[in-house]
Amino acid sequence: MLAKDSPIGFFDSGVGGTSIWKEMIKLLPNENTIYFADSANAPYGKKSQKEIIALSEKNTEFLLEKGCKLIVVACNTATTNAITHLREKYSVPFVGIEPAIKPAALHTKTNSIGILATQGTLSSALFAKTSSKFASNVQVIEQVGTGLVALIEAGKKDSPMIKELLDSYLKPMKEQQIDHLILGCTHYPYLIPIINTILGNEVRIIDSGYAVSKQINNVLLKNKLLNTSNSKPIYNFFTNTTTKVLRKLLMDVDKDNQIYFSKK
Repeated sequence: MLAKDSPIGFFDSGVGGTSIWKEMIKLLPNENTIYFADSANAPYGKKSQKEIIALSEKNTEFLLEKGCKLIVVACNTATTNAITHLREKYSVPFVGIEPAIKPAALHTKTNSIGILATQGTLSSALFAKTSSKFASNVQVIEQVGTGLVALIEAGKKDSPMIKELLDSYLKPMKEQQIDHLILGCTHYPYLIPIINTILGNEVRIIDSGYAVSKQINNVLLKNKLLNTSNSKPIYNFFTNTTTKVLRKLLMDVDKDNQIYFSKK
């Protein structure tokens, strides 16, 4: 039986899942966490489902060895391709990340919404099922964000190259009068300031951070695993490449927190 103060585990193809982690610690400030960035294998978006499942198993087992009580698959591509398999194979609870198609489809006024995601997410059976269920009467403009994850992983989220790619991906969507843009990759919230300059205020940007945090809370409550301790939480971050980009992305986290970075 896992203790309530056991850590919550997170894994992503790299540093992008920290956008979800940041939302979670706002809602659940008492929880200890362990985050693994599989940056050596990023991006997952062009890999086969078999490869994604194998990497997701490896990441899960690393977190289980660290005693995690719940695992957040903080990667859209890994969720859409592997989470069903993970839930069947392991007894620990899992929370995944799916593109937020439902709220966009429900609230669109122009009947046109856009999604920026990886090829692995857009081509998955889970994404097709979700789109069919919630957006069958809405124009959904899909765009693969080729190159974006690699640039973010290289610490170049504010570079001219990112701006050029986003211009080429988003301006055609704007011409088709989208009023919602779904970010279907946990790396992409770090690009919101640039996306806003391209799309303007008339397009609402939707990411999954808050919704996923609420689901983590629900799963912890259901399994009686919510940490009620008032001890200062410990945040451990592991990566199989350099810790430089992780450190940079987490500079805005309260310096009073106990944050540790390690190379795996």
